[in-house]
Amino acid sequence: MSGKPASDDPANLDLSIERMQAMGEAVLARVMAHHAALPDMISRGDYTGIEDLCRALREPAPEHGTALEELLEPLFAEWIPRSFGTPGAGYLAYIPGGGIYPAALADFISAATNRYTGIWEAAPALVQLEANALDWLREWMQFPPQARGLFTTGGSMAMFNAIACAREKLLGPDIRAGTLYVSSQSHHSIVKAAKLAGIASDRVRTIEVDAGFRMRMDALERAVAADRAAGLRPFMVFSTAGTTNTGAVDPLDAVADLAAREGLWHHVDGAYGGCFHIVPELRPLLAGLPRADSLTLDPHKGLFLPYGTGALLVRDGRALHALHSSSAGYLPDNQGEFYDPAQYGPELSRAFPGLRVWLALKCFGSERYRAALAEKRELALWAAQQVAVIPGIVMDALPQLSLFAFHLESAALDTLQAQNAATRALMERVTARGKVMLTGAQVGERYLGRVCVLSFRTRRAQMETCVQHIAEEAARLLAKV
Repeated sequence: MSGKPASDDPANLDLSIERMQAMGEAVLARVMAHHAALPDMISRGDYTGIEDLCRALREPAPEHGTALEELLEPLFAEWIPRSFGTPGAGYLAYIPGGGIYPAALADFISAATNRYTGIWEAAPALVQLEANALDWLREWMQFPPQARGLFTTGGSMAMFNAIACAREKLLGPDIRAGTLYVSSQSHHSIVKAAKLAGIASDRVRTIEVDAGFRMRMDALERAVAADRAAGLRPFMVFSTAGTTNTGAVDPLDAVADLAAREGLWHHVDGAYGGCFHIVPELRPLLAGLPRADSLTLDPHKGLFLPYGTGALLVRDGRALHALHSSSAGYLPDNQGEFYDPAQYGPELSRAFPGLRVWLALKCFGSERYRAALAEKRELALWAAQQVAVIPGIVMDALPQLSLFAFHLESAALDTLQAQNAATRALMERVTARGKVMLTGAQVGERYLGRVCVLSFRTRRAQMETCVQHIAEEAARLLAKV
């Protein structure tokens, strides 16, 4: 099967229906085989010689086409396997996603039909589906009806837009005087997003955290007061609904109170934990989240969608519209009733991210999503209880949502350096066994091991394996010291 256009007309890039069907079936067969193998897939691929492989892949642009099957073979047999096993049930590293299958179908439909969704008039019904999906997020987060938002490629772009929105509303052209506040456990992308939005790094204040890795309100108050006394203009504070390092949830209500008193824009980074708010019984864990002026969500985490699915909600939709609203002589007049993506985000040419969210939620329904999210928290609570009693394990952060952190120590590991090295070794040894993948995080001077449960494929069996492997490898490490 070729997959190349007809050779008698080199300018013709179209394909016959029969050829397209054959190509589609070839890809689907590979994808189905890949999914069938997921239960036995190792958690991290073999990286032996990976640098040489990548060097060998460098090549000039091809002059002539290649049959599709010749491209699929190395892609699925060699290159995809030599990576992190992010879609696997044992992927407990970083913040898992999973990749719900209907979303892959949505992306295929979107690319194959190739409808333009940057402006409402170009595809009114399709843009309305995206607006529906954003409204579902808004309702689940208990934001008001006047809130507006947009889908982004991830949390970083959502935070960039939030900072630009707050800057435009509260600072105007006087950007240099503005100061922004984050905790020492905030995601590193905030500082980068702030820089892109015109807020230099020397205007970003890092606030200390308490023993539970949550932002300290007394330190925040002092920092805001100090900047005001210095003639600066505090304008924005970031709190986190589930930090990447330890899963900590900042005191969202208290931050909202301070922001209201001080006239600050309060942004909640809910990229990891915000979607737990979908489950009513878990909302007390995120008390204060609906009071945010803006909110980052990553559906590619909490809604198990493919990577590249972020979202931003802004309480005052007019502020987001004021930042991005624009027109041009070649564009149709902006209408006012319906959601128009280009009026709420920086992109005019864009993909159709809303379809993957809409189709996945329509296929599974809210009830199943609530059940899956609730299960992930229960699995994390159970696993944390089991890990906590493993000899040598010291728990540093119990799961507030579905992530917990710990380190390894013993009488023989009598220095912080030795404990850090042993904890790193524990993460690597567990991962090397191939069933689950764990990663750690440097928090201050201590290195912590982490377990994060957020893949829809992770069930009780994988968590039992995780606990067993942590216990066995911890025992082996301690026996050597």
